[in-house]
Amino acid sequence: MTELCSSNDRAHGAGRPTAAPPPPTHHPRLARLGAATRRRLVLLVLLVGVGVVALPTGGQAQTVGFGSVGTAFDRTGPFAVTVNAESAHTYYAPTTLGAGGLRHPVILWGNGTFNTPSTYDAYLRHLASHGFIVAAANTSNSGSGREILAGLDNLTTKDRTAGNRFAGKVDVGRVAVMGYSQGGGGAMAAARDPRVDTTIAIQPWQASTSGIRVPTLYLAGSSDAVVSASSVRGYFNASSGVPAAYANVRGATHFEVLGDGGRFRGPATAWARYYLMADANARSTFIGASCTLCTSSALTEYQANARLATSGPISPPTTPPSTTPTTTPTTAPPTTAPPTTRPPSTCRWWWWCR
Repeated sequence: MTELCSSNDRAHGAGRPTAAPPPPTHHPRLARLGAATRRRLVLLVLLVGVGVVALPTGGQAQTVGFGSVGTAFDRTGPFAVTVNAESAHTYYAPTTLGAGGLRHPVILWGNGTFNTPSTYDAYLRHLASHGFIVAAANTSNSGSGREILAGLDNLTTKDRTAGNRFAGKVDVGRVAVMGYSQGGGGAMAAARDPRVDTTIAIQPWQASTSGIRVPTLYLAGSSDAVVSASSVRGYFNASSGVPAAYANVRGATHFEVLGDGGRFRGPATAWARYYLMADANARSTFIGASCTLCTSSALTEYQANARLATSGPISPPTTPPSTTPTTTPTTAPPTTAPPTTRPPSTCRWWWWCR
């Protein structure tokens, strides 16, 4: 396996912001434009200069509608958050949904054993503050993955239900599964479902890489006495067929994630923003010889496989999700195990569709 970088690479570099270009009020080509067009161009340049409008950089698609957080992925995002607890799931989401027609990507969360979403309340609020709709299963036994996927079933129904808070505002075509301990193993199982686009497994317990088909981030703790870092690295090693990365947080125990996500919060948020929001700033967290995690002293080890370098944010769904109103949402989990293949018509990852 070819590795792109490791935590032994300590080459640091820092770019400096450049001054915004002056308004193009005297460029010769502007003379051929109408007065109204010239005024719009001048306004655009001024807005870029003060950071109100961001332009694409580095050939990567920029986050649209969710606002830039620079590289401060461990900090609270720009959205106020509202929490709605229901019988089967608790939903963490931006208070204001769908501004300007925006649809919000989904993160499905699986708890560790003996835990409920309230155990990770600050962390799940953090994810929602970045613009995600988080569906957290209200169970401490989510290892099968079915309990986690039921949150997507419910959100899909809510998205199609006229008058529902989530109606027409859920991007069910951009979905991440994320979980911790037993829930981390459940997230890896749920990732076999063709609706899932990426996975974040935090200290996954009793997990399996069978059927892994989407980009996956594995997070471990060097002081974890429950799920050893070596076992998590083993999952990464077995994921050579898909883009994958592995980070071992120095001194982190098995309880690092409880509460606000601890030192797993930043990398997990960056991964979700990169794959589901096309956040170009998040790419350098994982990819490149001097990537953020490659040079971080907070890690004992970081590895990324060769496929990650050529991996990018998912493509938009080929068919927009239906918004035909129905009557009432359901909360029943799926009755069958997640499928292990993706129908060719819905393939969006070249390494799975080929």
